[in-house]
Amino acid sequence: MNSQQPLLFYETEDQLKLDFEQAEKEQNEFALSIKQFVINILRQHKQPSAGELLSFLELKFGWKVRHHFRNILTELREESNLQSYLKSYLYTTLCDDAISEALREGLEYTNEFKSTIDDLIKRSVDYRKSWDFYKAIEFTAKFRDYAPYNNLLVRVQNPSCSFYATENDWRKRFERIVKEDAKPMIILATMHPVMLVYDLDDTEGKPIPNKFLEFSKAEGDFNNKYLDRIRKNAARHKILIQYKSLGSLHGGFATTRLRDGKYKMRIVIHSKLTPIQKYAILLHELGHIFLGHLGSDEDQWWPCRINLTHSSVEIEAECVSFVVCERLGIKTSSEKYLATYLKNKTIPESVSMDLIIKVASKLEKMSTELLPAKKGKLEKYRS
Repeated sequence: MNSQQPLLFYETEDQLKLDFEQAEKEQNEFALSIKQFVINILRQHKQPSAGELLSFLELKFGWKVRHHFRNILTELREESNLQSYLKSYLYTTLCDDAISEALREGLEYTNEFKSTIDDLIKRSVDYRKSWDFYKAIEFTAKFRDYAPYNNLLVRVQNPSCSFYATENDWRKRFERIVKEDAKPMIILATMHPVMLVYDLDDTEGKPIPNKFLEFSKAEGDFNNKYLDRIRKNAARHKILIQYKSLGSLHGGFATTRLRDGKYKMRIVIHSKLTPIQKYAILLHELGHIFLGHLGSDEDQWWPCRINLTHSSVEIEAECVSFVVCERLGIKTSSEKYLATYLKNKTIPESVSMDLIIKVASKLEKMSTELLPAKKGKLEKYRS
């Protein structure tokens, strides 16, 4: 046996080295193509789960992408020219555990969850064809005369304001009159120093479209323990839930603005709603938090996905609420809420079905079981 035998099909070491370098170059180019594809996805207001991203990549590049998946995402976290919110997404939504789960299990949508969401979309598409939907769009279109800066001014003066107009507009365009004790709000106006406007709640007259009146509709054989348990579990996730008086068309909101340092997020729910309505709205707002729409927290208990469009975040959060409610026998008006956000009668590609299902499953568990308190990084270190 001579010294050249280990080279097998190669006649010289130089040829072996050349082929090895060529193969390495091709692998590097392949990895670079994958990396650029991921960057393009992130810049298109898409923030999929790790499983969905892997699925996209496999469709584009084939199964060999799995060999590069973890390394590419790890490298992207260290990219100096990548925006901070995208890095947060890579560290939280595409964390090491999520990558491992995607490589191990892939996407596992149960037929039960998937069919529930499909049914919601069908109902929403059907509602878009209805007379009620047309009247609602016609009604909201009349409020487009006010500049974004004035919208901000109104929100500062009355955060729960749903619609506003001048006294003259309410009378002539909407056939409603301003109540005697109405509280005016100030906006800036062309050719005038300021102009007074009034919230919808401060008017009376011609009825508004049904779509707006039924935004918080929730009916069924409701167990109050669901609301009690999910509130307690939310507190264990350091999410503060408050009940306050809001506008008649404002069910609630989630925010990072807090005065109490014990909490990470705050949710405000309309105090005049029934318990079953409060529960459905609370699911929607918790959906926003656990889907990462408000950003992550220092302990990374939920992801950071703040680069999504308004339509995408509302569709995701309402789908979460709808899925949980349907599974617990609660009927809502989600199809009417979503109808406005569905473009071309389909769900936008930026919506993560994978994360919707995972968050819905989590919130269902938070409604039916009392879960142990979460531990932050410092608490874990101490224990």
